[in-house]
Amino acid sequence: MSNSFARLRGQDGATAVEYGIMVALIAVVIISAVYALGSQLNDDYECVEQYVRETPQNAPTPC
Repeated sequence: MSNSFARLRGQDGATAVEYGIMVALIAVVIISAVYALGSQLNDDYECVEQYVRETPQNAPTPC
C-alpha cells in the first residue's frame, strides 16, 4: 500500500500539470493572435471593398 502512495508523490504528476499549464498558455497566445490578426484583416478587406466600389479605375490606393 505504501508503494502506491510513493508512486503518487512522484514527479510525473507535477510534470503533467506543468505541461498542461504550458499548453493552456500557448492556446491563449494563439487565440489572441488569431483574434488580433483577424480583426486587422477584416478591416483591410473592408477598405479594399469600399475602394473597389467607390473609386474610378485610375485612382490611387488609399489602404
